[in-house]
Amino acid sequence: MFKIGPYIATNNLVLAPMAGVTDRPFRDVCREQGAGLAISEMVTSDQSLWGSRKSRHRLDYRGETGLRIVQIAGSDPQMMAQAAQQNVANGAQIIDINMGCPAKKVCRKAAGSALLRDEKLVSNILQTVTQAVTVPVTLKIRTGWSASTRNALVIAKIAEQAGIQALTIHGRTRECRFGDTVEYDSIAEVKQNIAIPVIANGDIKDPKHAEFVLDYTGADAIMVGRAAFGRPWIFSEINHYLDKGVNLPKPKLGEVERIILDHLDAIHSFYGDFLGVRIARKHVGWYFANFTEGDYSRRHFNQLKTPEEQHLFLLAFFKQFDASLRLVA
Repeated sequence: MFKIGPYIATNNLVLAPMAGVTDRPFRDVCREQGAGLAISEMVTSDQSLWGSRKSRHRLDYRGETGLRIVQIAGSDPQMMAQAAQQNVANGAQIIDINMGCPAKKVCRKAAGSALLRDEKLVSNILQTVTQAVTVPVTLKIRTGWSASTRNALVIAKIAEQAGIQALTIHGRTRECRFGDTVEYDSIAEVKQNIAIPVIANGDIKDPKHAEFVLDYTGADAIMVGRAAFGRPWIFSEINHYLDKGVNLPKPKLGEVERIILDHLDAIHSFYGDFLGVRIARKHVGWYFANFTEGDYSRRHFNQLKTPEEQHLFLLAFFKQFDASLRLVA
């Protein structure tokens, strides 16, 4: 367990903020499956854009089952501060600043990981935001802009001095995007040189690797991202391994069925019928990837047009393959 300001996480596993993925239904599922903290999808600091349907859903954390951590992105210090204040007024308990997103459309606006090239601006943003709100502010970065300009330690010290209460580091540069091998040496170096909690991120896909990253970097916690797609029970698996030293048996099919159906119903409830059906296709498609019969079923599921059809299809899927259905991993 580790602390962010006055808040004590229930464990040292964090669900990464991922645009288009970590909406409120998915965050709730991952917390139920053992994530100690779950961070919202990244939202722009430009409040003039908050009226879009996408932003309205991303900013809706009413009824959140855990700590309400909202990630904001931008490059204007005052705009970032105002966005932080408004989110706190709406109920956010922790503000997370994104300086790690490698997406071109974000970096073109000099936001996300592009900010790592301007250490003075980084300092200005962090100081302005931390002074604007009374809740803890955290930061997510990469190791630098490119292999020749790794400056994670410099940024980390700036962040600590500015009052940032926890730092997440993805073990790649912006240039690497999501390719190339993750390096954890930069994370270990930062952990050895600052006092605030450090969260290690990057290609943590299974319990053994989670243990390795924690041991190698000395990090206070680890952040899981893409490995949770369609497999939110990875948090239970990692928790069990870190606690007991042995792998947790694969979840029983009845439990997997319950998780998927509960998640499906939450998506429909949160987004409504029209949008919910479409967003469910993505998440259920990831769930289907766990089964040898999944590809065929995914194609059929994607043709369904109502919440009722989707729900009934999943019930039939588990009933049809009751004797033969097996988790791939």
